[in-house]
Amino acid sequence: MAENGGAQAPALVLGSASPRRRELLARIGIEPARVIAADIDETPRDREVPRDYALRMAREKAAAIAGDGAHVIAGDTVVALGRRILPKAEDESTARRCLSLLSGRRHRVFSAVALASPDGRVRDRLSETIVRFKPLSDAEIDSYIATGEWHGKAGGYAIQGSAEGLIAWISGSHSGVVGLPLFETRALLKSAGFPIG
Repeated sequence: MAENGGAQAPALVLGSASPRRRELLARIGIEPARVIAADIDETPRDREVPRDYALRMAREKAAAIAGDGAHVIAGDTVVALGRRILPKAEDESTARRCLSLLSGRRHRVFSAVALASPDGRVRDRLSETIVRFKPLSDAEIDSYIATGEWHGKAGGYAIQGSAEGLIAWISGSHSGVVGLPLFETRALLKSAGFPIG
């Protein structure tokens, strides 16, 4: 592990199987010691608003893995239209439905990150980003569906792929929409003693 003023940096576990989150951590100079996917129930509660759902998921993922003496970082990203939480697209029909709903409209992306300390304390941060898609033609939706980039993605799109060419503008955290808000993540890690430049 990296040294910080002669003291060894704490061990970090990434509570996510997402390669995107590992790549994002690398951008701020953090390499997790281990990667463990959290196995939790991700069903939204009745009337749970997207912001609260994102924070709860991140905290529950971190807490589910905590307890072996390491810090655990976990995240969750939610695409929302108003109070409606859009699903992760696991099939073409869901992806197509999401893209049709997002076409020409603003939506919000809530990206939460939680850090569980070895002492059991869990701290969290949240980023909120507004994203607007251009009005999408059927041909544009068909073309995007053909890429397969949407698979497993909240709201049926991956901003880091070709969907970025369909997004008119964003206001907020690009890395948050990808899957881990780096400003908030860096702040949490620094507060826990991780050496970050």
